[in-house]
Amino acid sequence: MVLNRRSLLWFPAVVRGLGQPAQRYGTMVGDVSVGAALVWSRAESAGGLEVEWSTRESFEGARRVSGSTAGPDSGLTARATLTGLPADQTIFYRARFGAGAASEGSFRTAPAGRRNVRFLWSGDMVGQGWGIRRDQPGIPIFDAMRRREPDFFIHSGDSIYADGPVPAEIKLPDGTVWQNVTTEAKSKVAETLEEFRGAYLYNLQDAYVRAFNAAVPQVWQWDDHEVVNNWSPGKDLRDDDRYNVKDIRTLVGRARQAYLEYAPIRSPRRGQIYRKIPYGPLLDVFVVDMRTFRGANSFNRQTAASAATAFLGREQMRWLERDLARSRAVWKVIAADMPIGLLVGDGKDAEGRPQLEAIANGDGPALGRELEIARLLASMKRNRVRNVVWLTADVHYTAAHHYHPDRAQFRDFDPFWEFVSGPLNAGTFGPGVPDDTFGIEVAYQKAPPKGQANLPPSAGMQFFGEVEIDGRSRALTVTLRDWRGASLFRREIEAS
Repeated sequence: MVLNRRSLLWFPAVVRGLGQPAQRYGTMVGDVSVGAALVWSRAESAGGLEVEWSTRESFEGARRVSGSTAGPDSGLTARATLTGLPADQTIFYRARFGAGAASEGSFRTAPAGRRNVRFLWSGDMVGQGWGIRRDQPGIPIFDAMRRREPDFFIHSGDSIYADGPVPAEIKLPDGTVWQNVTTEAKSKVAETLEEFRGAYLYNLQDAYVRAFNAAVPQVWQWDDHEVVNNWSPGKDLRDDDRYNVKDIRTLVGRARQAYLEYAPIRSPRRGQIYRKIPYGPLLDVFVVDMRTFRGANSFNRQTAASAATAFLGREQMRWLERDLARSRAVWKVIAADMPIGLLVGDGKDAEGRPQLEAIANGDGPALGRELEIARLLASMKRNRVRNVVWLTADVHYTAAHHYHPDRAQFRDFDPFWEFVSGPLNAGTFGPGVPDDTFGIEVAYQKAPPKGQANLPPSAGMQFFGEVEIDGRSRALTVTLRDWRGASLFRREIEAS
């Protein structure tokens, strides 16, 4: 089925049934911190965004904020920044373009004091051809996450699969057929700006996704599939018959524009993805960008740091080292789009050596991109940066990793935890091969059985993670959950 205006009529009815507004694409709230938040929406035609907000559901005493203008240059998206918000309050808002239908939602602002905090994370959304099913009202994991009533959600990247067309049907191993809702933009790989925009619009057709967006503030980062699988400056598309556009820089430029149009990001500088989001005295979230500044994917075993081994890049590294050292929050969460200690391959290089996509490169001393991570970890130890937890997705399964210098080849760092969760309606893969450079220990993992890959979402192996910080004890607890919200693994970490 190809979506058109008539076939979309059932979506508003479903959303109304969930207590959400009838506007076609709804709203998102992003980067909520102490006193500020961003409201995003997408219009049907050009117009200015107006947002009303109040601490009362009746909208008594509402304040009005004029946002940007939705037009062709922004893909009809617009945003408004709300400032002067009271701490630790439920904010009710409604957004509209001109005299059009209002899209409503609510969110809770960050606390000024020590109250309990709960947030979620996951990534890898609508990939490997597994799209919105025609026989159900929405992607169920988003309904399960909304019901957890988190303060916010970290989208760990792969917010779209620009390189992953959605076919009308996929035959499953048991003989049944997965039937997708389809659109023209998702019928091929994204190359034009409109096709990249269309991939984001596809995800917004889902009723559960829109209901989640209206109820849960978000923190977005990006990874590779917003452009093309495993992209880096060295990506070679000459032999990929799916692409007429072979220049990776052209694709990255168009993909980045579409991402910045649709991501609810309140950037420190225009177009900057890495940023810190302060969330009261208990939490600072450091959102990193592992794509924009990396060197080309390579065999990744260089002995000296250089432009070729860059991963976070010089400017981002300086920011991260400095702001981690300055942070006075009890917990520092590093939202990363790739894991530290798992091998992620990217074919072979020109000399026939394994080419690596992520940080790890095989057991041994710190080499290649690991040199940058080694520098960061040593800086954190030197500056006595305590209570750091890494959260990520990317590998399409869920896991808990503990890193310790006593098990490591590189030892100049303090022990820390890294938690992995995903995907969100994409194929399930894994598990990954661990690398001992930083002393990884796999405390838990749930992945497909050996020999199985790209399991469909209907196999039930879709995952998200939950973090709870206790306002009194300051302890941080991580729970890995399945698509229903059931607990799979739980770890409490005391604050030092």
